[in-house]
Amino acid sequence: MTPVELSRTVLRAVRCAVDEGELSVALPQRVVVAPPGPGGCGDYATNIALQLARPAGQPPRRVAEILRQHLARTDGVADVVVTGPGFINISLQGAAASASAVSLIREIVHAGTAYGHSDALVGQVVELRIPYDVRAEVVADALVRIVGSQGGRVELDHREPVNLRPVPASEDPAPLGPDAARWALLHPAAHDRPRITADHLVQRESNPLFRVRYACARTRALSRNAADLGFTPEPGDVQEDTATPLLAVLADHPRVLARAAEHRAPDRLARHLVTVADAVLPLLPAVLPRGDEKPSAAHRARLALAEAAGAVLAGGLSLLGIDAPQHL
Repeated sequence: MTPVELSRTVLRAVRCAVDEGELSVALPQRVVVAPPGPGGCGDYATNIALQLARPAGQPPRRVAEILRQHLARTDGVADVVVTGPGFINISLQGAAASASAVSLIREIVHAGTAYGHSDALVGQVVELRIPYDVRAEVVADALVRIVGSQGGRVELDHREPVNLRPVPASEDPAPLGPDAARWALLHPAAHDRPRITADHLVQRESNPLFRVRYACARTRALSRNAADLGFTPEPGDVQEDTATPLLAVLADHPRVLARAAEHRAPDRLARHLVTVADAVLPLLPAVLPRGDEKPSAAHRARLALAEAAGAVLAGGLSLLGIDAPQHL
């Protein structure tokens, strides 16, 4: 059960509650599921009950309890727990969780760098009016692609009143070069002043941009090395402990993209790419066979997971307008 399939499952639970007269609401077009936040539990969580509470005229936790009963009867669902003001936390059964991971990897590998793109904003035009400032220009340029990834369209203008005004950089970022300059301007939140320093150029772990580009390049190098050894990726159950946090952040990528577009915040995508890079790097040493070891199903599964992470990193960098290197 992929996040997309689970989203449809939650939507069916809402439909059942409406059909049985437990809720009186219009059916939402889609339901967002994501890895649980702080205080949550299980494999996935959704805030749909909080969204439906006001139109249903019921407290969020009551709405969540109604939906919990429907979800608990679903094949593949092991447990459903309501936490906080009304978050629904869903645990999948062992086989379903494994199948979910494999399906997720397969979905990402199939979609490639377009994973997470959707039609959520189809037909919507986002008007961005920005000042004549280099950071505003770079942020707006990234938003053209991010909003486009969700099916929307950006109309850019310098007319007043301005509706996108990130805190300007105190120095000219051009000496950093195009990629590091864009990262320096996009990675901080709009209300934070960018740091224009040579730290963005150093090739060491302390530099988030280096970690993201290095992880991306390493996944591509592993694919080339695997081809030289005569084996290809095949999505499967990855048993390493390092796989669990990586799968969680990969599953969260569509939500992050949607929120970056909705809130006009490319910094959300930039920080998410750092999280993906930090999650995939511990997995990479185990991808290829060592010594006289022969390629196995486990190696093919790890390679598929690494390639999935590489696709997310490359796609995210592309949306930010930053080069995703084949070699680094």
